[in-house]
Amino acid sequence: MSGHAISRRLMTLAFAASPVLMAIYAAWRYAMGDYVSLFTPLFMVLVLLAALLLHLYRSSSPYLPRMILLLATYLTLLAAIWHPPAISPVWLGLPLAATFLLLPLWAALAIVLLLAPAWWLTPLASASPSWVMGFLITALLLALPRWEHARRRALLRALVLGRRLAVLAIHLPQLDMAGEQFGHRARRALLDTLCREVQRQRRDDDVLGRASAATFWLVLPDTGESGALLLQERLTRELARQVLVETGQLEARVAVCRLRQGEGIAPFTARLEQRSRALAAPPERV
Repeated sequence: MSGHAISRRLMTLAFAASPVLMAIYAAWRYAMGDYVSLFTPLFMVLVLLAALLLHLYRSSSPYLPRMILLLATYLTLLAAIWHPPAISPVWLGLPLAATFLLLPLWAALAIVLLLAPAWWLTPLASASPSWVMGFLITALLLALPRWEHARRRALLRALVLGRRLAVLAIHLPQLDMAGEQFGHRARRALLDTLCREVQRQRRDDDVLGRASAATFWLVLPDTGESGALLLQERLTRELARQVLVETGQLEARVAVCRLRQGEGIAPFTARLEQRSRALAAPPERV
């Protein structure tokens, strides 16, 4: 469930790469002899360097450098649209993707809706209906991961309030290897096996969610420590019995994380994420 949150290291890489890419774009404009529109990317290099410094030195608002990066993306695209040589309408998806990646869900949706009339001043106005439909579908697909992340956090928050709660963190170490060595079918077989066994063991109120690429959380509402440990033992035993053609015996690491008395959602989620990272870490060699 934390998979959609962008890590600080990844954001630092994005902020560091943006002025470099903008400088390359300015050099390309210069090489094309397009001196009229050269001012915009050159100015944006300075703006993006300022955003990088704000990010590195932790400005008072964590979203300020993100807003600067997003604004620079929109302004650069608009300048490129109105100055020849004309660019492909496909590039209109760049600020759209950046909006959903850099901002929270509701802020991203609000900006997209507020800027919707402005799109008709761009090449989108003369695009075919199928292209417009594809553009709208892309916007919805970009919103779905954030929406699912917010939904799962809201569900977990609701389960925590006034109820006993335990979560099984399940890590499949073979999942990434299966996709790399044997392809999509082997990866799908592992996922299907996990879902089938969880479905057999879980109760009606239990919810299985994906925390990261190879880690899953089975949320157990109104469950004490003994019940969670029993389910952990049964699920581990049943998963170990599964043998797949490509990967052999299924390997699963399962751990219990239980809500403590008086513990809030934030520290509980932090402990759960820490437990998940510990499961995903390679075993120490003696």
